[in-house]
Amino acid sequence: MRLRSDFLQSCSVTTLLVALLANAVVAVAQQPSEAPAELVRRTVQNEIEANKSSAKFMFRERKESPAGSQTELMVETQEAMVGILIAKNDRPLNAQERQAENDRVDRFVKDPEELNRKKALESENKERITRIVKALPDAFLYEFDGTEAGDQGVAGPGEQLVRLTFKPNPKYDPASRVELVLTGMQGYILIDTKQGRIAKIDGTLAKEVGFGWGILGHLDPGGHFLVDQADVEGGNWEVTRMELNLTGKVLFFKTLNFKSTKTYSDFHPAPPNLSFAEGVELLKKQKAVLAKNLQESQVQRSQ
Repeated sequence: MRLRSDFLQSCSVTTLLVALLANAVVAVAQQPSEAPAELVRRTVQNEIEANKSSAKFMFRERKESPAGSQTELMVETQEAMVGILIAKNDRPLNAQERQAENDRVDRFVKDPEELNRKKALESENKERITRIVKALPDAFLYEFDGTEAGDQGVAGPGEQLVRLTFKPNPKYDPASRVELVLTGMQGYILIDTKQGRIAKIDGTLAKEVGFGWGILGHLDPGGHFLVDQADVEGGNWEVTRMELNLTGKVLFFKTLNFKSTKTYSDFHPAPPNLSFAEGVELLKKQKAVLAKNLQESQVQRSQ
């Protein structure tokens, strides 16, 4: 009996060692051949090139905040993004609210200056995001941290993603206040190496980040942001989820407390040459169909 016990113990130890060795071999095999920083640099270049795509989509945006939730139908057009509110706190708009929303978006069609202001604002936001993305290779120090499987909202189901952890690069000198927030951020990034795209960025502020030597304001430690991307159709990637949770001060006395989660779903290709006015009409028709379907379903439930 003693011999049997020793034998089993020996076998258990051997099995464990073999399993650990196998896992180590798999980990090495999965690790990219290029350095983490170079993988990020190559992926960022692909992201910048992808922004030049003419592909446009219609989709849903659901925004959650402490004040409640709002759901909008959205469509990308040549001039700017069109968005029409269809629900508040998951409650469909009534007839009066739908008309008010139609009047709101019609204002951009009737007033070219209003549309130009909207277009300029979206262009500024896009430029800020581009500056942040371009800074990623130099702003952080990266380390390989294994792999993760993708899902419906992160790259795609079954996709094998490379996981890299990151922390601030002490040698990084931000070019402007836009990139300054990166100096206090740490977290991880998931990369689809097959398509060369960022599938997820999850970052947390590890320290206070001041603006204008702290005179203009600061962001508190613990602030968090998350961005998910996925292949929504034929190699076209779109943001599927975005979370922001930031607190701080602006100009000493004004408190900053921003908490928001946006999810994007139900992507469908839109005409590439769609004008803003055409986008408005497209969403109005789609909204009318949704309202009719909802009314019919309510009638069926009452019978």
